[in-house]
Amino acid sequence: MKYYNWNYPTTMWIGKDRIKDLTLACEGLNIKRPLLVTDSSLAQSNIIKNAIKDLKDSKFSIEIYSNVKGNPTGTNVKEGVLYYNKKKCDGVIAFGGGSALDVGKAVAFMSGQVLSIWEFEDIGDNWTKANSDKIAPIIAIPTTAGTGSETGRASVILNEETGVKKIIFHPKFLPSIVILDPVLTISLPSNITAATGMDALAHNLEAFCASGYHPMADGIALEGMKLIKDWLVEAVSNGNNLEARMNMLTAASMGSTAFQKGLGAIHSLSHPVNALNNVHHGLSNAIFMPYVLTFNKDVIEDKIIKVSNYIELEDSTFDGFINWVLDLRKKINIPHKLSNVIDEKDLDIDKLSMMAINDPSTLGNPKKLTKEDMKIMYQSSISGELFK
Repeated sequence: MKYYNWNYPTTMWIGKDRIKDLTLACEGLNIKRPLLVTDSSLAQSNIIKNAIKDLKDSKFSIEIYSNVKGNPTGTNVKEGVLYYNKKKCDGVIAFGGGSALDVGKAVAFMSGQVLSIWEFEDIGDNWTKANSDKIAPIIAIPTTAGTGSETGRASVILNEETGVKKIIFHPKFLPSIVILDPVLTISLPSNITAATGMDALAHNLEAFCASGYHPMADGIALEGMKLIKDWLVEAVSNGNNLEARMNMLTAASMGSTAFQKGLGAIHSLSHPVNALNNVHHGLSNAIFMPYVLTFNKDVIEDKIIKVSNYIELEDSTFDGFINWVLDLRKKINIPHKLSNVIDEKDLDIDKLSMMAINDPSTLGNPKKLTKEDMKIMYQSSISGELFK
């Protein structure tokens, strides 16, 4: 497998065993005392232990924060910042799945700020309130191929007081160096490989369908979907296939790069159930996908036909694409209905719908939505009936 060095949207080091270049990344960013941010499970893995050993052998003084939750919280960020400053760290290594990457980026961002993290929600020009000179350098190392947080300029953090996920944005959230090493994803269970892969598909797909003009994002999204179509099933069924793992890592990074154009109702519907019902984000995106697509059909049909042609589906119609999505979900054991993963009695549709319509992702949806629309889509995802 060849090595590549890319610089779009940031510096990216790609290939088998590139994790061994972590010390070079720290040196390049003049990080001498990094804080490694990860989750408690990964912290016990040989992946992390080997990385820490390499850093210590190279005379780096490394600290670790590993209390990251599956749906990361403001408390995670606050704890990480306190530890970062207490230990006088000078950079962050965000290492793990999307949650660890989001918290790591937020810790680096908040380490020198005086305002609350919620002051920097991705609304208007809130990001300009930050002291840009006090943002620590970030190295991002994903171990899942889904969120693409390693190439994103935001973190999604749960405000525990309100129960609402917030998108916190600043251009310097974008890591300075990204390491994409497929070896780090080999141990990922098939169900997580499936859910995170569908998350990557949702990012590329919604970015392509989002309203607005951004041909660069559209091109990236199309190729990202082609990679997922060609490699996701293989990555799920044969986790040791490094080529499949590498292509899925790439597609995930492409999705996050593309969705600077916008997202849509798949994410609007997902964020509330992630926050209130603790459902895996990639899984909820996968479940909501066909319901949102069919709801939006009248405004996205031409775009979906373009996607179908590009990824070389035998049936390149809108219905052919929907059937491909449904078939893909079956092949990787994604449930068809929200009610397959959450008991209906635990779903407060009115509350979820209000949260969904107020979610920032709603603005990118190609069709203007109302709270009632959100309610209808939630109900369809519970019944399993697609819109005709």
